[in-house]
Amino acid sequence: MEIPVLFLTGGIILLGFFLGRNMKFLRLPSIIGYMLLGVFLGPSIVHLITDKIAEDLGFISSIALGFVALSIGLELKFNHLKKLGKGIILIILFESFGAFIIVFAAVMLLTNDLALSLLFAAIAPASAPAGTVAVIQEYKARGPLTKALYAVVGFDDGLGIIIFGFASAFAQAILHREAGDAELGLMTTILQPLQEIFLSIVVGILLALLICLLIRKMKYSTDIFILIFGFVFLGCGICELLGLSVILTIMVVGLVIINTQQESLAVKIQNELGQIMPLLFILFFTLAGANLHLSALPALGLLGFIYVLARSAGLILGSRIGGIAGKVDRKITNWIGLGILSQAGVAIGLSLLVKQDFAGMGKMLPSGIARGDSIGIIVITTVTATCIFFEIIGPILTKIALQKAGEINN
Repeated sequence: MEIPVLFLTGGIILLGFFLGRNMKFLRLPSIIGYMLLGVFLGPSIVHLITDKIAEDLGFISSIALGFVALSIGLELKFNHLKKLGKGIILIILFESFGAFIIVFAAVMLLTNDLALSLLFAAIAPASAPAGTVAVIQEYKARGPLTKALYAVVGFDDGLGIIIFGFASAFAQAILHREAGDAELGLMTTILQPLQEIFLSIVVGILLALLICLLIRKMKYSTDIFILIFGFVFLGCGICELLGLSVILTIMVVGLVIINTQQESLAVKIQNELGQIMPLLFILFFTLAGANLHLSALPALGLLGFIYVLARSAGLILGSRIGGIAGKVDRKITNWIGLGILSQAGVAIGLSLLVKQDFAGMGKMLPSGIARGDSIGIIVITTVTATCIFFEIIGPILTKIALQKAGEINN
Protein backbone atom coordinates (compact mmCIF):
# COMPACT_ATOMS: atom_id res chain seq x y z
CA MET A 1 0.00 0.00 0.00
CA GLU A 2 1.36 3.41 -0.97
CA ILE A 3 1.88 5.76 1.98
CA PRO A 4 -0.05 9.06 1.62
CA VAL A 5 2.24 12.05 1.17
CA LEU A 6 0.51 13.99 3.96
CA PHE A 7 1.01 11.10 6.39
CA LEU A 8 4.71 10.92 5.48
CA THR A 9 5.12 14.70 5.72
CA GLY A 10 3.57 14.75 9.18
CA GLY A 11 5.85 11.92 10.27
CA ILE A 12 8.90 13.77 8.91
CA ILE A 13 7.99 16.89 10.89
CA LEU A 14 7.45 15.03 14.17
CA LEU A 15 10.43 12.69 13.87
CA GLY A 16 12.66 15.50 12.64
CA PHE A 17 11.66 17.73 15.54
CA PHE A 18 12.57 15.20 18.22
CA LEU A 19 15.68 13.93 16.46
CA GLY A 20 16.90 17.50 15.97
CA ARG A 21 16.37 18.24 19.66
CA ASN A 22 18.41 15.18 20.62
CA MET A 23 21.35 16.39 18.52
CA LYS A 24 21.92 19.03 21.18
CA PHE A 25 22.96 16.33 23.63
CA LEU A 26 25.74 15.47 21.18
CA ARG A 27 26.55 19.19 20.77
CA LEU A 28 25.66 19.01 17.09
CA PRO A 29 23.37 21.32 15.09
CA SER A 30 19.75 20.19 14.75
CA ILE A 31 20.02 20.05 10.96
CA ILE A 32 22.37 17.06 11.28
CA GLY A 33 19.46 15.14 12.80
CA TYR A 34 17.16 16.19 9.95
CA MET A 35 19.65 15.07 7.31
CA LEU A 36 20.25 11.73 9.04
CA LEU A 37 16.48 11.21 9.15
CA GLY A 38 16.33 11.87 5.41
CA VAL A 39 19.09 9.35 4.76
CA PHE A 40 17.21 6.75 6.82
CA LEU A 41 13.85 7.36 5.12
CA GLY A 42 15.31 7.73 1.63
CA PRO A 43 16.27 5.20 -1.06
CA SER A 44 19.47 4.24 0.74
CA ILE A 45 17.75 2.46 3.67
CA VAL A 46 13.99 2.09 4.17
CA HIS A 47 12.89 3.71 0.88
CA LEU A 48 9.86 5.53 2.30
CA ILE A 49 10.81 8.76 0.54
CA THR A 50 10.83 7.48 -3.04
CA ASP A 51 11.95 9.49 -6.08
CA LYS A 52 8.31 10.19 -6.91
CA ILE A 53 7.52 11.46 -3.41
CA ALA A 54 10.68 13.58 -3.42
CA GLU A 55 9.54 15.06 -6.73
CA ASP A 56 6.03 15.71 -5.36
CA LEU A 57 7.53 17.51 -2.37
CA GLY A 58 10.11 19.37 -4.46
CA PHE A 59 8.22 22.66 -4.10
CA ILE A 60 9.10 22.61 -0.39
CA SER A 61 12.79 22.99 -1.26
CA SER A 62 12.06 26.06 -3.39
CA ILE A 63 9.95 27.63 -0.66
CA ALA A 64 12.57 26.92 2.02
CA LEU A 65 15.30 28.42 -0.17
CA GLY A 66 13.10 31.46 -0.66
CA PHE A 67 12.81 32.05 3.09
CA VAL A 68 16.54 31.39 3.59
CA ALA A 69 17.33 33.92 0.86
CA LEU A 70 15.03 36.50 2.47
CA SER A 71 16.78 35.98 5.82
CA ILE A 72 20.20 36.49 4.19
CA GLY A 73 19.04 39.62 2.40
CA LEU A 74 17.76 41.15 5.63
CA GLU A 75 21.31 40.87 7.06
CA LEU A 76 22.96 42.73 4.18
CA LYS A 77 22.91 46.31 5.37
CA PHE A 78 25.28 48.42 3.28
CA ASN A 79 26.24 50.89 5.99
CA HIS A 80 27.38 48.03 8.23
CA LEU A 81 29.68 46.80 5.48
CA LYS A 82 30.93 50.33 4.87
CA LYS A 83 31.89 50.69 8.53
CA LEU A 84 33.99 47.54 8.31
CA GLY A 85 36.01 49.06 5.46
CA LYS A 86 37.26 47.89 2.07
CA GLY A 87 39.26 45.11 3.71
CA ILE A 88 36.09 43.11 4.31
CA ILE A 89 35.17 43.45 0.64
CA LEU A 90 38.60 42.10 -0.30
CA ILE A 91 38.18 39.20 2.15
CA ILE A 92 34.81 38.32 0.57
CA LEU A 93 36.26 38.47 -2.95
CA PHE A 94 39.44 36.54 -2.17
CA GLU A 95 37.82 33.78 -0.09
CA SER A 96 35.03 33.24 -2.65
CA PHE A 97 37.26 33.17 -5.71
CA GLY A 98 40.00 31.38 -3.77
CA ALA A 99 37.59 28.52 -3.03
CA PHE A 100 36.40 28.52 -6.65
CA ILE A 101 39.88 28.39 -8.17
CA ILE A 102 41.40 25.79 -5.83
CA VAL A 103 38.36 23.47 -5.96
CA PHE A 104 38.22 23.76 -9.74
CA ALA A 105 41.92 22.91 -10.08
CA ALA A 106 41.73 20.00 -7.62
CA VAL A 107 38.60 18.39 -9.10
CA MET A 108 39.92 18.90 -12.63
CA LEU A 109 43.18 17.14 -11.76
CA LEU A 110 41.25 14.25 -10.22
CA THR A 111 38.47 13.78 -12.79
CA ASN A 112 39.59 15.60 -15.96
CA ASP A 113 35.91 16.61 -16.29
CA LEU A 114 35.54 20.32 -17.10
CA ALA A 115 31.77 20.57 -16.56
CA LEU A 116 31.87 18.69 -13.25
CA SER A 117 34.85 20.75 -12.03
CA LEU A 118 33.07 24.03 -12.83
CA LEU A 119 29.97 23.00 -10.87
CA PHE A 120 31.88 21.84 -7.78
CA ALA A 121 33.96 25.04 -7.89
CA ALA A 122 30.83 27.18 -8.18
CA ILE A 123 29.20 25.56 -5.14
CA ALA A 124 32.36 25.83 -2.98
CA PRO A 125 32.08 29.56 -2.02
CA ALA A 126 28.58 29.16 -0.53
CA SER A 127 28.59 29.17 3.26
CA ALA A 128 25.97 28.44 5.91
CA PRO A 129 25.24 31.67 7.77
CA ALA A 130 22.90 29.87 10.17
CA GLY A 131 25.67 27.73 11.66
CA THR A 132 28.05 30.65 12.17
CA VAL A 133 25.39 32.99 13.53
CA ALA A 134 24.11 30.29 15.91
CA VAL A 135 27.56 29.97 17.50
CA ILE A 136 27.93 33.75 17.77
CA GLN A 137 24.57 34.10 19.49
CA GLU A 138 24.96 31.08 21.74
CA TYR A 139 28.25 32.34 23.17
CA LYS A 140 27.27 36.04 22.99
CA ALA A 141 30.41 36.88 21.03
CA ARG A 142 31.34 40.54 20.65
CA GLY A 143 34.17 42.21 18.78
CA PRO A 144 35.64 42.98 15.33
CA LEU A 145 35.84 39.33 14.24
CA THR A 146 32.19 38.82 15.15
CA LYS A 147 31.13 41.82 13.06
CA ALA A 148 33.30 40.65 10.17
CA LEU A 149 31.78 37.16 10.28
CA TYR A 150 28.25 38.58 10.04
CA ALA A 151 29.24 40.53 6.91
CA VAL A 152 31.21 37.79 5.19
CA VAL A 153 28.77 34.88 5.63
CA GLY A 154 25.97 37.10 4.33
CA PHE A 155 27.58 38.69 1.30
CA ASP A 156 29.62 35.69 0.13
CA ASP A 157 26.41 33.75 -0.47
CA GLY A 158 25.23 36.53 -2.81
CA LEU A 159 28.55 36.46 -4.66
CA GLY A 160 28.49 32.66 -4.70
CA ILE A 161 25.07 32.66 -6.37
CA ILE A 162 26.37 34.96 -9.11
CA ILE A 163 29.45 32.74 -9.62
CA PHE A 164 27.20 29.69 -9.80
CA GLY A 165 25.00 31.33 -12.46
CA PHE A 166 27.94 31.82 -14.81
CA ALA A 167 29.58 28.45 -14.09
CA SER A 168 26.29 26.58 -14.58
CA ALA A 169 25.73 28.26 -17.95
CA PHE A 170 29.23 27.31 -19.13
CA ALA A 171 28.79 23.72 -17.88
CA GLN A 172 25.50 23.39 -19.79
CA ALA A 173 27.17 24.72 -22.93
CA ILE A 174 29.89 22.07 -22.55
CA LEU A 175 27.31 19.26 -22.31
CA HIS A 176 25.46 20.58 -25.36
CA ARG A 177 28.69 20.54 -27.36
CA GLU A 178 29.55 17.02 -26.18
CA ALA A 179 26.12 15.82 -27.33
CA GLY A 180 26.56 17.42 -30.75
CA ASP A 181 23.77 19.94 -30.20
CA ALA A 182 23.89 23.33 -31.83
CA GLU A 183 26.89 25.04 -30.34
CA LEU A 184 26.32 28.06 -28.18
CA GLY A 185 28.51 31.05 -28.97
CA LEU A 186 30.68 32.62 -26.31
CA MET A 187 28.52 35.74 -26.12
CA THR A 188 25.37 33.64 -25.72
CA THR A 189 27.01 31.66 -22.94
CA ILE A 190 27.95 34.89 -21.12
CA LEU A 191 24.70 36.75 -21.78
CA GLN A 192 22.46 33.92 -20.53
CA PRO A 193 23.48 34.15 -16.84
CA LEU A 194 23.73 37.95 -17.10
CA GLN A 195 20.13 38.06 -18.28
CA GLU A 196 19.05 35.75 -15.46
CA ILE A 197 20.90 37.84 -12.85
CA PHE A 198 19.49 41.12 -14.24
CA LEU A 199 15.90 39.84 -14.33
CA SER A 200 16.26 38.31 -10.85
CA ILE A 201 17.38 41.67 -9.47
CA VAL A 202 14.58 43.56 -11.24
CA VAL A 203 11.88 41.13 -10.05
CA GLY A 204 13.33 41.22 -6.52
CA ILE A 205 13.27 45.02 -6.43
CA LEU A 206 9.68 45.19 -7.72
CA LEU A 207 8.50 42.63 -5.16
CA ALA A 208 10.31 44.49 -2.36
CA LEU A 209 8.76 47.83 -3.32
CA LEU A 210 5.30 46.28 -3.38
CA ILE A 211 5.88 44.64 0.02
CA CYS A 212 7.08 47.94 1.51
CA LEU A 213 4.05 49.75 0.11
CA LEU A 214 1.60 47.26 1.60
CA ILE A 215 3.30 46.40 4.86
CA ARG A 216 3.20 49.97 6.17
CA LYS A 217 -0.57 49.64 6.47
CA MET A 218 -0.33 46.47 8.53
CA LYS A 219 -1.03 46.85 12.25
CA TYR A 220 -0.82 43.26 13.44
CA SER A 221 2.11 40.83 13.30
CA THR A 222 -0.14 38.10 11.91
CA ASP A 223 -0.94 40.34 8.94
CA ILE A 224 2.79 40.83 8.30
CA PHE A 225 3.31 37.08 8.50
CA ILE A 226 0.60 36.39 5.91
CA LEU A 227 1.93 39.12 3.60
CA ILE A 228 5.54 37.87 3.74
CA PHE A 229 4.43 34.25 3.33
CA GLY A 230 2.36 35.12 0.28
CA PHE A 231 5.07 37.20 -1.36
CA VAL A 232 7.73 34.51 -0.89
CA PHE A 233 5.38 31.99 -2.53
CA LEU A 234 4.64 34.51 -5.30
CA GLY A 235 8.34 35.22 -5.81
CA CYS A 236 9.19 31.51 -6.00
CA GLY A 237 6.40 31.02 -8.53
CA ILE A 238 7.59 33.90 -10.70
CA CYS A 239 11.13 32.50 -10.63
CA GLU A 240 9.85 29.08 -11.72
CA LEU A 241 7.79 30.68 -14.49
CA LEU A 242 10.63 32.83 -15.84
CA GLY A 243 13.50 30.45 -15.06
CA LEU A 244 15.14 32.82 -12.56
CA SER A 245 17.22 32.19 -9.44
CA VAL A 246 14.97 31.86 -6.38
CA ILE A 247 17.87 32.55 -4.03
CA LEU A 248 19.07 35.71 -5.80
CA THR A 249 15.57 37.11 -6.42
CA ILE A 250 14.28 36.73 -2.87
CA MET A 251 17.63 37.80 -1.40
CA VAL A 252 17.27 41.08 -3.31
CA VAL A 253 13.84 41.51 -1.69
CA GLY A 254 15.42 41.36 1.77
CA LEU A 255 18.35 43.54 0.73
CA VAL A 256 16.05 46.30 -0.56
CA ILE A 257 13.87 46.19 2.55
CA ILE A 258 16.78 46.40 5.03
CA ASN A 259 18.49 49.24 3.13
CA THR A 260 15.45 51.41 2.30
CA GLN A 261 13.04 50.95 5.21
CA GLN A 262 13.14 51.63 8.92
CA GLU A 263 15.02 49.02 10.89
CA SER A 264 11.94 48.34 13.00
CA LEU A 265 10.15 47.01 9.90
CA ALA A 266 13.00 44.61 9.14
CA VAL A 267 12.96 43.45 12.76
CA LYS A 268 9.23 42.70 12.52
CA ILE A 269 9.78 40.65 9.38
CA GLN A 270 12.72 38.78 10.95
CA ASN A 271 10.58 37.98 13.99
CA GLU A 272 7.87 36.55 11.77
CA LEU A 273 10.40 34.53 9.77
CA GLY A 274 11.52 32.96 13.01
CA GLN A 275 8.08 31.39 13.33
CA ILE A 276 8.20 29.43 10.05
CA MET A 277 11.92 28.78 9.46
CA PRO A 278 12.36 25.85 11.92
CA LEU A 279 9.51 23.92 10.28
CA LEU A 280 10.86 24.55 6.78
CA PHE A 281 14.36 23.52 7.87
CA ILE A 282 13.04 20.15 9.08
CA LEU A 283 11.39 19.45 5.73
CA PHE A 284 14.18 20.94 3.60
CA PHE A 285 17.11 19.14 5.21
CA THR A 286 15.22 15.85 5.51
CA LEU A 287 14.50 15.92 1.78
CA ALA A 288 18.13 16.87 1.15
CA GLY A 289 19.27 13.90 3.22
CA ALA A 290 16.96 11.63 1.22
CA ASN A 291 18.97 12.54 -1.88
CA LEU A 292 22.13 11.09 -0.33
CA HIS A 293 22.88 7.78 -2.05
CA LEU A 294 24.96 5.79 0.43
CA SER A 295 25.76 3.16 -2.19
CA ALA A 296 27.56 5.79 -4.23
CA LEU A 297 29.72 7.05 -1.36
CA PRO A 298 32.57 4.51 -1.66
CA ALA A 299 33.15 5.48 -5.28
CA LEU A 300 32.94 9.18 -4.40
CA GLY A 301 35.10 8.99 -1.28
CA LEU A 302 38.22 10.43 -2.87
CA LEU A 303 36.25 13.15 -4.68
CA GLY A 304 34.55 14.17 -1.43
CA PHE A 305 37.87 14.18 0.42
CA ILE A 306 39.49 16.35 -2.26
CA TYR A 307 36.50 18.73 -2.25
CA VAL A 308 36.69 19.15 1.54
CA LEU A 309 40.44 19.83 1.49
CA ALA A 310 40.35 22.15 -1.52
CA ARG A 311 37.34 24.17 -0.30
CA SER A 312 38.85 24.57 3.18
CA ALA A 313 42.21 25.64 1.72
CA GLY A 314 40.55 28.11 -0.66
CA LEU A 315 38.44 29.79 2.04
CA ILE A 316 41.20 29.95 4.67
CA LEU A 317 44.00 31.07 2.35
CA GLY A 318 41.75 33.40 0.36
CA SER A 319 40.40 35.17 3.43
CA ARG A 320 43.91 35.56 4.86
CA ILE A 321 45.26 37.02 1.60
CA GLY A 322 42.27 39.36 1.39
CA GLY A 323 42.79 40.46 4.98
CA ILE A 324 46.48 41.17 4.40
CA ALA A 325 45.77 43.05 1.15
CA GLY A 326 43.06 45.10 2.85
CA LYS A 327 45.20 45.76 5.96
CA VAL A 328 42.49 44.33 8.20
CA ASP A 329 42.90 43.82 11.94
CA ARG A 330 45.27 40.88 12.54
CA LYS A 331 42.67 39.02 14.62
CA ILE A 332 40.27 39.09 11.70
CA THR A 333 42.93 38.16 9.14
CA ASN A 334 44.22 35.22 11.17
CA TRP A 335 40.94 33.65 12.27
CA ILE A 336 38.07 34.57 9.96
CA GLY A 337 38.86 31.67 7.62
CA LEU A 338 38.02 29.15 10.35
CA GLY A 339 34.70 30.84 11.00
CA ILE A 340 33.27 30.54 7.47
CA LEU A 341 33.70 26.83 6.72
CA SER A 342 30.11 25.79 7.54
CA GLN A 343 28.19 24.75 4.44
CA ALA A 344 24.60 23.57 4.22
CA GLY A 345 21.40 25.19 2.97
CA VAL A 346 22.55 27.29 0.01
CA ALA A 347 25.10 24.70 -1.17
CA ILE A 348 22.53 21.90 -0.99
CA GLY A 349 20.05 24.15 -2.77
CA LEU A 350 22.54 24.79 -5.56
CA SER A 351 23.27 21.06 -5.86
CA LEU A 352 19.51 20.44 -6.13
CA LEU A 353 19.41 22.99 -8.94
CA VAL A 354 22.17 21.07 -10.71
CA LYS A 355 20.15 17.86 -10.44
CA GLN A 356 17.06 19.66 -11.76
CA ASP A 357 18.59 21.85 -14.49
CA PHE A 358 20.95 19.21 -15.90
CA ALA A 359 18.38 16.37 -15.99
CA GLY A 360 18.39 14.63 -19.37
CA MET A 361 21.11 16.90 -20.70
CA GLY A 362 24.13 15.76 -22.72
CA LYS A 363 25.04 12.49 -24.37
CA MET A 364 23.85 9.10 -23.18
CA LEU A 365 26.34 7.11 -21.12
CA PRO A 366 26.87 3.32 -21.32
CA SER A 367 24.93 3.05 -18.03
CA GLY A 368 21.81 4.22 -19.89
CA ILE A 369 21.45 7.63 -18.24
CA ALA A 370 22.26 11.06 -19.63
CA ARG A 371 25.54 12.65 -18.66
CA GLY A 372 23.65 15.53 -17.04
CA ASP A 373 21.81 13.07 -14.79
CA SER A 374 25.11 11.43 -13.85
CA ILE A 375 26.62 14.80 -12.96
CA GLY A 376 23.54 15.68 -10.90
CA ILE A 377 23.80 12.48 -8.85
CA ILE A 378 27.54 12.96 -8.26
CA VAL A 379 27.16 16.62 -7.24
CA ILE A 380 24.19 16.22 -4.87
CA THR A 381 25.58 13.06 -3.26
CA THR A 382 29.03 14.54 -2.69
CA VAL A 383 27.83 17.99 -1.59
CA THR A 384 25.20 16.57 0.79
CA ALA A 385 27.75 14.18 2.32
CA THR A 386 30.44 16.85 2.69
CA CYS A 387 27.91 19.32 4.12
CA ILE A 388 27.36 16.87 6.97
CA PHE A 389 31.10 17.09 7.67
CA PHE A 390 31.22 20.88 7.31
CA GLU A 391 28.15 21.34 9.52
CA ILE A 392 29.83 19.29 12.24
CA ILE A 393 33.31 20.80 12.04
CA GLY A 394 32.26 24.33 10.98
CA PRO A 395 30.59 25.49 14.21
CA ILE A 396 33.40 23.92 16.26
CA LEU A 397 36.03 25.85 14.29
CA THR A 398 33.95 29.04 14.52
CA LYS A 399 33.98 28.72 18.29
CA ILE A 400 37.76 28.13 18.27
CA ALA A 401 38.29 31.20 16.05
CA LEU A 402 36.24 33.42 18.37
CA GLN A 403 38.13 32.06 21.38
CA LYS A 404 41.48 32.74 19.72
CA ALA A 405 40.35 36.29 18.94
CA GLY A 406 39.31 36.77 22.58
CA GLU A 407 35.67 37.46 21.76
CA ILE A 408 34.13 34.66 23.87
CA ASN A 409 35.14 33.45 27.31
CA ASN A 410 34.48 29.67 27.01
